[in-house]
Amino acid sequence: MKVITDRGLCQGHAQCEGAAPEVFEVGEDAVVRLKLENPPEELRPGIENAVRWCPVEAVRIEE
Repeated sequence: MKVITDRGLCQGHAQCEGAAPEVFEVGEDAVVRLKLENPPEELRPGIENAVRWCPVEAVRIEE
């Protein structure tokens, strides 16, 4: 699993960080950063929530 974020779309809502703080971090510039591009499978539920909850669809999973 590979996590992809679109920093150009990100508006800093931080829903992803709330869903999977091990994987996402929203900085002071209100833009998402990946902590883990290829996270372990056990983090998938939180990442799937991050994808689902992102209001601007800036997060996705690539298999």
